[in-house]
This record gives sequence, structure tokens and C-alpha cells, in this order.
Amino acid sequence: MRLGLTLQETYVLILAVLVLLATIGTAYSQWALRKATSTEQIDRIQAVSSRVKTGWWLILIFTMAFWAGQTVLLIIFAIISFFTFREFVALTPTKASDHWALVISFYVVIPLQYILIGLDQNSLFTLFIPVYLFLLLPILMSVRKDNDLFLDRVAKVQWGLMLSVYCVSHAPALMNFDIQRFGSSPSLLLLFFLLIVFLGDLFVVMASSYFGGKPLRDNPHKTTKGIAVGALIAILVGYGLFWMTPFRSWQALIMSIVIVVSGLMGDVVISSVKRSLGSRFMDGDRYIGRGTLERLAPLMFAAPVYYHITQAYFRAMW
Repeated sequence: MRLGLTLQETYVLILAVLVLLATIGTAYSQWALRKATSTEQIDRIQAVSSRVKTGWWLILIFTMAFWAGQTVLLIIFAIISFFTFREFVALTPTKASDHWALVISFYVVIPLQYILIGLDQNSLFTLFIPVYLFLLLPILMSVRKDNDLFLDRVAKVQWGLMLSVYCVSHAPALMNFDIQRFGSSPSLLLLFFLLIVFLGDLFVVMASSYFGGKPLRDNPHKTTKGIAVGALIAILVGYGLFWMTPFRSWQALIMSIVIVVSGLMGDVVISSVKRSLGSRFMDGDRYIGRGTLERLAPLMFAAPVYYHITQAYFRAMW
């Protein structure tokens, strides 16, 4: 490992830093909440608090990846995909004729996608949903001969699977990369990605809460000033963490920019999707139905981009 640390020492160091950051974030959100005077400030600080709670889940996933191995990690991400897709379906109008398509999506597609990753079938897992399933779903939904808004219903189910399952599953798929000769490990490669995604979202929300500014149209908890400051900090952190990756420092900087920018795009798109499905700002600009879908928005867009760029990098190195 770089910096003269063993793999075991690196994991312990990162775990200690994560726990420290999560503790500091929890303390900050509690302190800021007591100091807040306006409803807007309270809403933004509560958004910070929710991101910090996500940080504790990140610590759990990190620990599982190290101690329990890939199988447990895949099960965790499969559960995450299940609840994320369930939230998407709950926001999307469906009909009784869509029943079997949804049953297959929940109880066949999600497990099979992660089984393919566990079997290291990289070419199949990247084609299974966007090719084979996208052709199969319209057939299943057309058998019932219900043509009412047929294209809209098919597109919504496909889009939900694409976001909740296909995109999310690219994160644990990073564990299949054999990068021991690069002085790193797949677990650290995954952790680097999760850290930058999480810190990018957290720093943007914290900077928006602290500096204020013009809120985004579809997300009042983030401001243009907060995005600029928070994204810059997250990118610099990623640059400083190059030692835990197989990348050179300038390559880690580029990867951090890619992760943060694609994550921000995901956040914008998911916010628009949720509004189009019926989420509105009410009672002091609070979202109705906020949950895993929005929490995972940066990861959904960043995971496949990071996966394929990293894959291309390793192929070039070979």
C-alpha cells in the first residue's frame, strides 16, 4: 500500500476517520439546529442531519465490504435496490395489468442482476436490464391487452429499473476488478467512490445551509453557492485520497470531478423526476415522499460512469 501502510492498517485508519467525521457532522447538525431561527434554515439543517445519518450507513457498508466479503455486500445493495424501486413504483401510477411485470421486476430481475455480479459476469450484468429486460417487459405488459397509456407505463417501469437496479448495481460491481498489482484493493476502490459521492452530497448541503444563496428550483435544500463550494471541497478531498486508489494523484482528481459532477446531475434529474411524479413543496418547502430515491440520486448517475471509466483505465493499463 502507499504511505507505507498495510491493507489492514488502511482499513482501520479510514474507518476511524469515517466515524470521526460522522460524529462531527452529527454534533454540527444538532448545534446548528439550536441556532437556526428561520424555517428555511431549519429545513436545510435537517437535510444536513439526514445526510449525516446516511454516513453511518456508509460506515456499515464499508465494514461489511471488509469483514464479510462481496456476498454480504451484494445482498445489502440488492435490498437497497428493492426499496428504492419500491419507492419509485409507489410514486408511479400503475394498473392491475402491470402486476406480473412488477412481480418479475422485484423478485426475479433484482436478484438475478446481483447474482450475475457475484458470478463475475460483467458483460451480462451490463446488458441484462437495458437490452433483454427492456425487450421482455413490453411483451409481459402487452399480454394483458391493456393499451391505456401503454407506452407511459412501460417507460416508467423501465426507467425505475434503470435507476434503482441497473445504475445502483454498478457500485458493488467494482469489487470484481482485480487491482492487487496496482497497490490497492477492490474494497478501497469502492470505498473511494462511496466517499466522494457521500461527501459531495454532504458538503453541498452543509455549504448551502451555511452560506445560503439562491435555492435550486427543484431542491430548496441546495443553493448555487452551496453547490460551488461543496463540490470544490469534495473534489479536493478526492484528490487528497489518491493514495488509497490505484490512480495517480492527477487521475484521482479527474475521477473525483467525474463522480461529483455526475452525482450533481443525478440529483437534478431525480428531483425533476419526483416532481413530475407528484412530489411538491408544502409546509415550509418540505418534500412529500423523500426517501431512498433522493438519497441515492448522486450514486445512481455516478456509479455507471465511474465503473466504465475505471474499467477502460484498467484495460488500457493491461
